[in-house]
Amino acid sequence: MSESKEQTRRDFLLLTGVAMTSVGAGIAAWPLIDSFNPSADVLALATTELDLSAIEPGQAVTVIWRGKPVFVRHRTPAEIQEAANTEMNDLPDPQSDAERAANPEWLVLVGICTHLGCIPLGQKDGDSRGDFNGWFCPCHGSHYDISGRIRKGPAPNNLAVPEYRFVSDTRIVIG
Repeated sequence: MSESKEQTRRDFLLLTGVAMTSVGAGIAAWPLIDSFNPSADVLALATTELDLSAIEPGQAVTVIWRGKPVFVRHRTPAEIQEAANTEMNDLPDPQSDAERAANPEWLVLVGICTHLGCIPLGQKDGDSRGDFNGWFCPCHGSHYDISGRIRKGPAPNNLAVPEYRFVSDTRIVIG
């Protein structure tokens, strides 16, 4: 055999060996790579769908999304007006009500105090709703208004607004 034919055969064998080794390594590594994907129970909690038709104006419900409480409040016209008329200069974390509520009738918030992670009161009838008629965290005295904005106390930020969308007039999907 000539040297160029031998070299071509050697190159082919080397290339084939490297390709097969790469494919084998990929197949062997796939279970490890796949283990980094979220599990089925986590994916199931990624979104929460809620029927709003049973929630009366002035009423609030709490649902669980990704292991966190989410406050959904059907606001009355007076509550919407109160939230819209708030002076931005009075807010430690200024944010308009329009930025926080896609539909003014419905307010959707992650129900975790931004100070130390407590769950504020104000969802149930008879709960203390604080000085601003919204939510009150009794652990350290944070007061939130009807738009979930911090108004008084040690909490540094407003209650978070999760990603959500209306899929119909009476249904929302959180997440």
